[in-house]
Amino acid sequence: MAVHAHPDDESSKGAATMARYVADGVEVLVVTCTGGERGSILNPAMDRAEIKENIGKVREEEMARAREILGVEQRWLGFVDSGFPEGDPPPPLPEGCFALQPLEVASEPLVRAVREFRPHVILTYDEKGGYPHPDHVKCHEVSVEAFEAAGDPDRYPDAGEPWQPLKLYYHMTFTKERVLALHAAMESKGLESPYKEWIERFEKEERPALWDVTTRVPCGDFFETRDKALLAHATQIDPNGFWFRVPLDVQREVWPTEDYHLARSLVDTELPEDDLFAGVREKVCL
Repeated sequence: MAVHAHPDDESSKGAATMARYVADGVEVLVVTCTGGERGSILNPAMDRAEIKENIGKVREEEMARAREILGVEQRWLGFVDSGFPEGDPPPPLPEGCFALQPLEVASEPLVRAVREFRPHVILTYDEKGGYPHPDHVKCHEVSVEAFEAAGDPDRYPDAGEPWQPLKLYYHMTFTKERVLALHAAMESKGLESPYKEWIERFEKEERPALWDVTTRVPCGDFFETRDKALLAHATQIDPNGFWFRVPLDVQREVWPTEDYHLARSLVDTELPEDDLFAGVREKVCL
């Protein structure tokens, strides 16, 4: 189970991993916490009045195409996008949005989804949300709550029969190590790197990573599937934009994995891992 804040997040974080496991016969469910109703239109070709007026419906249709491409199941939790507050000071979050929901209210439908789908592994964001969007931070909070509560019959007693997932991972998609490697590869091949501003920011910040990478899942054969799923989210992804500036052959050569931090494990496993189900395969029959 991969828990995400908005439609399109599942295609930019862990999509090739999911496609790989689907090809191996694993059942994969994407849980989408909000409808992305307050998301900006980031593709100039889709920046039209009729799209803006129906953005919730459009993003729902985009999600349907993406999940078909990835071969996953998908479930909406039904919360309303909080938007990304900008300004100094930032404006208050909209009343009733996902980020303002009490933890137990926001977590109950996810606990229910865990108990119904019965996943062995859950993917989510770290406590910073991957980036500080309030919905991403809330997504982390409800994912941890669901992982810890779903197996306890005394918690959320009306949300179905208890089920305990065995491993919880955080996405480690845009690590400094990966960005530096892809940047160096692009420059060594005489190609323009899309990461120059990232490198400058790294040099200024010099902040240590919150989490180390424990798990690298080989999935380079599914990068094309990932990109097709990304393009399905046409309001969010410009086909001429940032996501596609590093050729797939360079990505496969330099960084053919998607990376994770193992945050919780109820099974024995040896680090580093190359399989999200390490330790799980020995405990259960997949």
